[in-house]
Amino acid sequence: MTGPRTAVRRTARSRARAAAIAAFVVLAATVPAAAGASGTQKVDVTLPYACLFPSGKHTAEVQVSASLPERVATGEPIEPEDVTTDVTLPEAAVADLTKLGAAEARAATRLTVGVTQGEAGAEATWRGDSASTALPAEGALTLTATGDVPTVTGRSTGRLTMKAQDFSLDLALTKADGGAADPATVTVDCALADDAPDQGRLAAVAVGDDGGDPGTPSGSPSGSPSGTPSSSGTPGPTEEDPEGGKDGKGGRDGRDAKDNVAPKVDAPGGTAPRAAAPTCKYDEKYPAGPMSLNSYLTGYSNVNKLDGAALIPPFCALITQGEPEFVFFPDFSGATITQHSTGDLYNGQRRQTPPFEATFLTFDFTPTTATMVLEQAGPMTIDSHGTTDFVFTSTDTYVRAPLVLRVTSLKVNGTRLDVGSKCRTKSSLTSPEPEPAKFPGDHLILHGRGEQVTGEPATGYLLLSGGPMTGKVTVPAFTGCGTADGENLDRLLTASVSGPDNYVKQMQGQTCYVSADELNPDECTDDAQPLKVPVAER
Repeated sequence: MTGPRTAVRRTARSRARAAAIAAFVVLAATVPAAAGASGTQKVDVTLPYACLFPSGKHTAEVQVSASLPERVATGEPIEPEDVTTDVTLPEAAVADLTKLGAAEARAATRLTVGVTQGEAGAEATWRGDSASTALPAEGALTLTATGDVPTVTGRSTGRLTMKAQDFSLDLALTKADGGAADPATVTVDCALADDAPDQGRLAAVAVGDDGGDPGTPSGSPSGSPSGTPSSSGTPGPTEEDPEGGKDGKGGRDGRDAKDNVAPKVDAPGGTAPRAAAPTCKYDEKYPAGPMSLNSYLTGYSNVNKLDGAALIPPFCALITQGEPEFVFFPDFSGATITQHSTGDLYNGQRRQTPPFEATFLTFDFTPTTATMVLEQAGPMTIDSHGTTDFVFTSTDTYVRAPLVLRVTSLKVNGTRLDVGSKCRTKSSLTSPEPEPAKFPGDHLILHGRGEQVTGEPATGYLLLSGGPMTGKVTVPAFTGCGTADGENLDRLLTASVSGPDNYVKQMQGQTCYVSADELNPDECTDDAQPLKVPVAER
């Protein structure tokens, strides 16, 4: 970012590689190796889910199919293959979408899979995308989603079990003329029905020599509902071990209790450990150009009125980098550098973040959970200004984006309040603008400052290597919240959330230069997505 593509770009990238700028997020460390893998088992499970559609709760069927190994070595990644999710929406739910003016729907699915081994557990997210499918005039609608899913690695010997948990789908809606419906997207959250067969069990894989028969139902783990170990670290009693592993050595089968730790969840393919993140790649709607970058961002946004912060999980930005412009000092002792770039949020061909949840104590005692989406309402610009003496370079970058906050669902003290399909802020989130004449209109502003000494890693924020950006934002009043025959919730949300001076801190990861003749394996996955997923910081 501090020089032309032909020179400084490559220098900055080599420094970024040497500095190992972005951190990896994994659920656990690697484990020792043991015996090899055996045959393959087929998964084909149909599960009932209770889903919240605009008209209310309906039952949807979710069929999950995949191929998994029957047995793996301890420490060998378990990679689900040929994963397909068929979601069948009932006729009443299809009618809801039709009422919004939709003629076709495309789904992005998220299935939470609980992974347990012994008393320890972790979660993996199986994501998929479907083709755009016409809504039937009557009857149910089935959407078929496919996609890569994370690998899972057991950290000790013993059976590893996978069970389906919560399920969500983001429906991108289009009208018959090809335009977007209003709203353009509908998020549907689903919970596994109480009568789901075998509590949503998908498969079991034997890990190591004594992993047991994967076809035999695993014993019920004791401890917390999340599958984490008890505070003592000692397994509780089960049918197989009524003494709860009290063999005098602190663990079952003579193993020490420290072996009772969570499985490790890695990125799809298991080749590049990274946190769960949505797809971030250029496509036919957003084709890559000669200066195209992509990157993940994540962070926190305070909500002053609720004395809390909302975590915005990793989301994708597609960036078109501008050419830097140099103005040399009269004595050629240095130069100023300016650069203007543009960008778009990206989620399933929509300029928005994936849905994210936040739970607060409204009025200091009532737990309130909101599912929200940030929608880009206009051009996003990235303007950098710096100075260099050709040894030390400092750069200030301002990201400006008009973002509307949309609320898709709301629960107060466990009770769902119907916010309708058009609940959003009246205008974009706003920040104090230092140059209002040059940058008119409502928009959020994030500022990042980076410094670099030639030959040393950069510190702070640079467009290419990422880093922290901060700002303050005003949340406008809400509108459209509630239904025609229900309670108007505009004032409740406005009173609870809207207001000024909410601190925001976002972390951008290392960019992937997708337009390079050859993708940099330290920056990009094989399919031109960002390799590095940043970790949110407060």
